[in-house]
Amino acid sequence: MLDLEMLKDKVEFFEAHDLSTLEKKINEQIQHNKAILLELHHVAHNMHVDENGRRFFSAVAHFKAK
Repeated sequence: MLDLEMLKDKVEFFEAHDLSTLEKKINEQIQHNKAILLELHHVAHNMHVDENGRRFFSAVAHFKAK
């Protein structure tokens, strides 16, 4: 028997070497998640600078059912 349960929460992680790429990745996923009736609930992001001075951006996005 196939049990189809509606997805109510979804957490996704993103990373990039620049902020514009990170934003693009998140926006693309927002559009994909709209198709499965999830909307963006919250985003948290961080920036890390390595020993060579390069920046690294990461984010976590929480999606919830409408």
